[in-house]
Amino acid sequence: MQNTYRRWAALGIAGVLSLSSSAAFAQGAVSEQYRWLTFAVFAAIISLTMYVTYMAAKRVKSAADFYTAGGGVTGLQNGWAIAGDYLSAASFLGIAGLISQYGYDGFMYSVGWLVAYITVLLLIAEPCRNIGRYTLPDILAYRNNAKAMRIVGAISVITVSTFYLTAQMVGGGVLVNTLIGIDYEISVIAVGVLMLAYVLFGGMVATTWVQIIKAVLLVIASLVLVILVWMPYGFSLPGFLQDVVGDPKVQAKVASLLGDSSNNMSPTELGQRFLEPGLYFKNPIDQISLGMALVFGTAGLPHILMRFFTVPTAQQARKSVVWAMAIIGGFYLLTLFLGFGAARHVGPAEIAAVDAGGNMAGPLLAQYLGGGPESFLGNFMLAFVSAVAFATIVAVVAGLVLAAASAIAHDLYVGVYHGGDVVPQQQQVRAARIATVVVGAMAITIGIAAKGQNVAHLVALAFAVAASANFPCVLLTLYWKRCNTGGIVLGMIVGTVVAVGLTLVSPNVTYPQAVRAAAVTVLDGEAAKRSIIEATLISSDALVADQARLDLAALDKAVNQAQSDLARIGDRERSIMGLEEPLFTLRNPGIISIPLGFLAVLLGSLLFRDKRSLAMWPEVYARQNTGIVVSKASSH
Repeated sequence: MQNTYRRWAALGIAGVLSLSSSAAFAQGAVSEQYRWLTFAVFAAIISLTMYVTYMAAKRVKSAADFYTAGGGVTGLQNGWAIAGDYLSAASFLGIAGLISQYGYDGFMYSVGWLVAYITVLLLIAEPCRNIGRYTLPDILAYRNNAKAMRIVGAISVITVSTFYLTAQMVGGGVLVNTLIGIDYEISVIAVGVLMLAYVLFGGMVATTWVQIIKAVLLVIASLVLVILVWMPYGFSLPGFLQDVVGDPKVQAKVASLLGDSSNNMSPTELGQRFLEPGLYFKNPIDQISLGMALVFGTAGLPHILMRFFTVPTAQQARKSVVWAMAIIGGFYLLTLFLGFGAARHVGPAEIAAVDAGGNMAGPLLAQYLGGGPESFLGNFMLAFVSAVAFATIVAVVAGLVLAAASAIAHDLYVGVYHGGDVVPQQQQVRAARIATVVVGAMAITIGIAAKGQNVAHLVALAFAVAASANFPCVLLTLYWKRCNTGGIVLGMIVGTVVAVGLTLVSPNVTYPQAVRAAAVTVLDGEAAKRSIIEATLISSDALVADQARLDLAALDKAVNQAQSDLARIGDRERSIMGLEEPLFTLRNPGIISIPLGFLAVLLGSLLFRDKRSLAMWPEVYARQNTGIVVSKASSH
């Protein structure tokens, strides 16, 4: 096995390093002369994580080692690993980008994700550790019909993991392509190969340490950037914010967002508006629905719940959540300075010219602080941030694949196919590795097939299903005496169907007529805008001329995107659900699907009689509060 692993590890590193060939590249953020530096940094970080995987492979001898690292992870280590699992590319790149484009509203995402862990700490962490063993279905099967719980639980885990996994794979391909110009398909394959190496050979041990390394690097990179941004102001928050709101680039962005309503506003008022809500979130109900999905969805994400089985005691489970909250909370505070710093130094228009969603705010800020696109230090800092972003994607994908593979191997293969009978440890580990390969291959295939598709709705789907199906079932089976098999089955079905159904008829899905209308508007207005911009390019004012060049680049990108959108939708008139416009106007269905998920569990439990669920309640209550004889939980 060790020789096999060495060959795979060597092939994995060589495969990633071979991406430096010219055929693999499109135009990226890194200039041609510094691409060697980018790959040197990438190689260093990847080599470190592969070495960790090599060492971890020696410790994987049983199913417990593969699924939960043998329960030998400390609270501090698990806290860092949870942070690594939770701080995805959306957190590192997306939130800083939203803040750079929309100011205060972008920071609201940070608040939602941080508050989620208070729910996990108070309600989920300790009871899950005391009752479960490896997976989410273990918790549900403890007092209910084991076979039914493992089937519906595994289906839910695979569903949530697939939605989230696909979005991460597509996002990884797009982001790496944007950052350093690697072809999309090769980016997806690289993410998949590395993720498979981590999980296949090192299991939860390697996944945990890769997530710890990634979280540490992420925090270090963010701290360095924040210190460089904040230091010129003597670490004075008012001085920093005053400089941000007084910047002409920020004021111009606010004016473009407000449209005609900005005509009577002074530059000072425009800048101040950047620190106030309403530039991004227009619908309060949508914001509430999103917040519900983030808070309750986190407590139902299978790869997060699995982390509580890796610690030896319930006390360590609580400690791990406290550490995770501190690390995640500290990081999200840093994103405020990253986003505002990028808006002040790089400029919202230039960031949007590279990536319309603003995801390049952090990397471009690093390049600027290091001396700019032509400097060695600037490109080194860009390379480091890019490599950390790549490690972020791979670490999150590894956790998701492990969760899905565990559901297939432990719950379906061992729990259902073998009826819960004792299966030899080596056979369980082999089944888990086969499931890992299957899930990994599926992730790579779907990621490549989804090239160019709008997969934003998949993230909404993952959190919506986790919040509407998983969370109500886990919470009520832990805290409600009458909860039983019928309630869990009905809750899983209703929560999943409603969440998926509402998302598919929401604005998240592509509506060809709306896309066509927006693209035609851009193309029709191109000539007039181009003539105005070209007239200002010859201005003697250097700032005006520089802004004109940025505006011209943004216009070119908008035109190219409009042409691409028209080609992509062709002559289609309806969405994948056959609709011309959304039936459900909210982007996240949580405000409806979560209450319905709870209601379904309540009704199903009241209408269905299950003597075993009721008889097991005293033991469940005692075990979840005391942790007595946790090792025997799997025997039920």
